[in-house]
Amino acid sequence: MRILLAILLMASPIWPLGRNPLPGDPFLIVNKENNQLAFINEGKIAGTYGVATGKTTELTPEGLFTVTVKAKDPYYRKKNIPGGDPRNPLGSRWVGFDAKGTDGRIYGVHGTNRPSSIGKYISNGCIRMLNKNVEFIYDRVPVGTKILVVKSPKTFQQLGEEYGALK
Repeated sequence: MRILLAILLMASPIWPLGRNPLPGDPFLIVNKENNQLAFINEGKIAGTYGVATGKTTELTPEGLFTVTVKAKDPYYRKKNIPGGDPRNPLGSRWVGFDAKGTDGRIYGVHGTNRPSSIGKYISNGCIRMLNKNVEFIYDRVPVGTKILVVKSPKTFQQLGEEYGALK
């Protein structure tokens, strides 16, 4: 009976973080080449947004990752700053992903209390967005969404087609 249950759970469309992404599902692409993020939904580029990425190329990991955790008004543990506090550098939302084998609490797309940092190479590894933009993304990207982080001369159209996110 236990073996049957284990097989059913592994074959389930909700394993391990909700159902598997399908063509047309939300998909995020971050290009460190131009510090832009594309939100792809229903097989189309639904919007592009400026971001800030790592001070050095190595700080913001590249690869295909999965959103594993989301938080409204995230707590900034490093300096003990509660969510919603204007001093909080994480802004109003956190969309964490599993880069470098982490659980989504180390690397993420988040808001900022320094809007002038957008477009720059300034973070310690995370991807910063304006609060209004990360709130828009947060509301439309479920846990389990794929996020591609690259440094590439390719367009979002080319990258989206390459990864099967665009129709």
